[in-house]
Amino acid sequence: MPSYTSKTLLSALAGAVSVAAHGHVKNIVVNGVSYEGFDPTSFPYNPNPPTVVGWTAGNSDNGFVAPDAFANGDIICHKSATNAGGHAVVAAGDSIFIQWDTWPESHHGPVIDYLASCGDAGCETVDKTSLEFFKVAEAGLIDGTNAPGFWASDQLIANNNSWMVQIPAGIAPGNYVLRHEIIALHSGGQANGAQNYPQCFNLQSSSAITGSATAETGSATAPPAGDATPPPAATTTAAGSDSGATDAPSTPEPTPSTTTSAGGNAPSPTRCPGLAKRRRHARDVRAKKN
Repeated sequence: MPSYTSKTLLSALAGAVSVAAHGHVKNIVVNGVSYEGFDPTSFPYNPNPPTVVGWTAGNSDNGFVAPDAFANGDIICHKSATNAGGHAVVAAGDSIFIQWDTWPESHHGPVIDYLASCGDAGCETVDKTSLEFFKVAEAGLIDGTNAPGFWASDQLIANNNSWMVQIPAGIAPGNYVLRHEIIALHSGGQANGAQNYPQCFNLQSSSAITGSATAETGSATAPPAGDATPPPAATTTAAGSDSGATDAPSTPEPTPSTTTSAGGNAPSPTRCPGLAKRRRHARDVRAKKN
């Protein structure tokens, strides 16, 4: 009969496997420039962590935000998230290549991207509960022929754990937070079973996001099928300053047409009043100050 110690060890190993299976965004690439994301598994233990474009988060276990936490600010940019000190240089219409370190095959679900204006003060100091996110791209169930189906998360894995999202070409100039999220539904049939993995990144340029529209939304279209081209050789940037060359990310496979969001003119921002109190739907997000 196994001892208590053996059972405890096996349980710990199972937990370690579970933690290792979850992932986070390593970096994003815009116009050949690579910007480092926040590594929740190592940065908290680094006395001098680098300045990066990814928001800090308290998910040192690479964990998730559960539905019973939708009533607090964790759903905005992950657990105990705080502003990133850096920013990525972008322009309206640019495509952003998002590289995860890993993603488990069992965690099927949609991939959704949002933007929120930070105002003139910039995203390094914005109050996250004041952010009003609007959706710019989404992908869910791509092929439901065989259970559990082929989901956007499966496409991300096929793309070498990477994703591509396009900044709307008609977006107004400004400073924005990109909220990139995978929602794992493998336990969605259970109470409190859905798992949300939101990641946030600061976007800016010398004149903020360049564009000509007067509204916060414009043409919101993700790259069509076959256009998920690999980024060119990338240079690494922290807080907007070049700091040396790195290898370009691996070539992603073309993203299917189901990755596209609504074409044409995008509607006004999709807002969910009272996100700080509850989240009504995983696809529509608003972070509202209480």
